[in-house]
Amino acid sequence: MTLLDSILDLLVVATIALPAAACVLLALCAWFGVALSERRVASLVAVAFFGATVCALSSIVVLALLGRGAHVLRLGSWFAVADYSFDWCLLADRLSLPFASFVAGLTGLIAAFSRRYLHREQGFLRFYLLLALFGAASEVVVLAASLDQVFFGWELVGLASALLIAFFHERPKPVEHGFRAYVTYRICDVGLLGALVFLHHTSHASFEQAEPWFALAAAPTNDVATLGALLLLLASMGKSAQVPLGGWLPRAMEGPTPSSAIFYGAISIHLGPYLLLRAGPLFLQSPLASWSLIGVGAVTAMHATFVGRVQTDIKSVLAYASMTQVGLIFVEIGFGFHYVPLVHICGHAAVRSLEILRSPSLLHDQRHLEQAVGRQVARVPLHVDRLVPKALRPWLYRHALERGAFDVVLRSFVKRVLYGLRRLDALDRRLTRVLLRRSDDPSVVAPTGLQASHFAADVERDSDASRSEEQSS
Repeated sequence: MTLLDSILDLLVVATIALPAAACVLLALCAWFGVALSERRVASLVAVAFFGATVCALSSIVVLALLGRGAHVLRLGSWFAVADYSFDWCLLADRLSLPFASFVAGLTGLIAAFSRRYLHREQGFLRFYLLLALFGAASEVVVLAASLDQVFFGWELVGLASALLIAFFHERPKPVEHGFRAYVTYRICDVGLLGALVFLHHTSHASFEQAEPWFALAAAPTNDVATLGALLLLLASMGKSAQVPLGGWLPRAMEGPTPSSAIFYGAISIHLGPYLLLRAGPLFLQSPLASWSLIGVGAVTAMHATFVGRVQTDIKSVLAYASMTQVGLIFVEIGFGFHYVPLVHICGHAAVRSLEILRSPSLLHDQRHLEQAVGRQVARVPLHVDRLVPKALRPWLYRHALERGAFDVVLRSFVKRVLYGLRRLDALDRRLTRVLLRRSDDPSVVAPTGLQASHFAADVERDSDASRSEEQSS
């Protein structure tokens, strides 16, 4: 190992370690009741992410000096079972290092901006603690060398996002919307977990050498590639707020404006496309998965474009604008592009985060402008409306006002699933009681007719109660 290799290892580790150290330090201060001034808290997090940015950018330079396209850092093994071992590895290549740079840079910018925005806020320390947790978890996702480590950071990102949506917990709506986002994450994370387990049994879940960067290896059969790619698509749809699972995104704007900018304009919403770029070989191997990805992105872009035009608050407009751009990124990945979506992600993340940060003062400037001209200033251009046939305009307008009615459909579907699980739970509880009676009394070989009738009656009663509750709701 050369000196440049050692320097690169140190820089890659520091890119994650600095935000993680800031998070741990703030958590210890909160746990032991150590009072820190707002200036020290903000400076600690901002300096940590500024250092991470410098390390990520320096890693790009060192990697270029080494003349390599990628570098894998092996930190050791966590555990080993039979033929499988969980190894901690970090990956620095043409995809991870640009992502790591703008994740650290934008998070540091938000940390510096938030000091005055959240001045004298009761949860000031809590905000910066969650911001540091989010940044460190995002770096874990970006620099991970396998799906196992991606899942670890992926879950922490979802937790930090939900907690910051519910930041103003003294009001019920932020808590409700934070819980909604968390439930959406958890349901769609089944796709990532399922793909992880499935690929471990059929192929490999580690990123391997490919062009133009490390990615999942091609599957042994097209059927394996299709199922693995579709599971990863499900996980990305939840994280990136794609149709029909994007209803949580405009509601996520209940959180502080800085966290909205960094999560839903810049970083969190783009982790889905990042995962898809790592899974590129699977989508190239499966035409069904590729066209599904293109379809999801195209439908989301069209839906968000029309819905965003009828929104009455600026944050919702920006949320649907983000959905539109991420949908286009999905389409680009589905068509097999590599560098185009990467440039699109970095450009959109920078512009959208600045727009969201600017939005509160924009409303102030808009009000003064309208007072100066003495009338309402036109806000929505009509060039898109002219492209739509007049016969379709009323239908599209209603679709946009109802946000596609996706929330109603999902709520009805989820409610039926929950009631079905409740009935299964009631059946399981009754069956457990019967089995416990048999185990407690050795003389009882099987449930008597009376026990069986009571058991059936209890299950039927629980089912009737569930049905009546479903009908009443």
